[in-house]
Amino acid sequence: MDEKPSIVAQPAEKMRYLSELTVFQDLSAREMEDLNRITTMSTMPKGRVFYRPEEPGEVLFILKEGRVQLYRISPEGKKLVITTLGPHTLFGEMALLGAKMHNTFAEAVEDCLICVMSRNDLERLILSKPQVALRILEITGRRLRDAEERLENMAFKGIPARLASLLLRLAEEQGSNEITGFTHQDLAESVGTYRETATQVLNDLKSDGYIEIGRKRITILDPAGLTAVAES
Repeated sequence: MDEKPSIVAQPAEKMRYLSELTVFQDLSAREMEDLNRITTMSTMPKGRVFYRPEEPGEVLFILKEGRVQLYRISPEGKKLVITTLGPHTLFGEMALLGAKMHNTFAEAVEDCLICVMSRNDLERLILSKPQVALRILEITGRRLRDAEERLENMAFKGIPARLASLLLRLAEEQGSNEITGFTHQDLAESVGTYRETATQVLNDLKSDGYIEIGRKRITILDPAGLTAVAES
């Protein structure tokens, strides 16, 4: 990591948060107390890079508040966003589950509140509670499936279909047809294109009545029509 995060001394809040996470739902009250003791809750400002490719993975990050972007940089310097994570998700797990080294950048795109667990503590927890390992693998598997689907879209679909698919996925993740918190640059990097191209496609979708565009806000007006674009 670039710099040490600031520690937030809120043990009761941290305990409540950890107990709500699916990955830890099989732990007993005593085990939750132990988990609370070995994790730290920290703040990370917007723009902070948690880790870079080829850095050793020594900690697991559990995101409580904010958003984190996982991305890669091509040899030409082009940024490709792998995924953007919201609250109640974890990251850094691939380097802890045998890969040893990270293969992406992880950057806070908003101010973040996170819980951090060391590799050794996670390994001890997994040995005593295999269910935790299975739940982490489920999370990792879903993330890999999403990445494969996006790779397929980039290989076989045009920019309008990719962008429509992304908007529908974000709406589902946010639980609303109003998508907030994403700039045109964010959307462009998520579908592997340039900001100008993404802006033009968004304006076309707006002209066709599928969406409405505001400042860091996109409202889906016609989900069925946008789905047809995504499948074209």
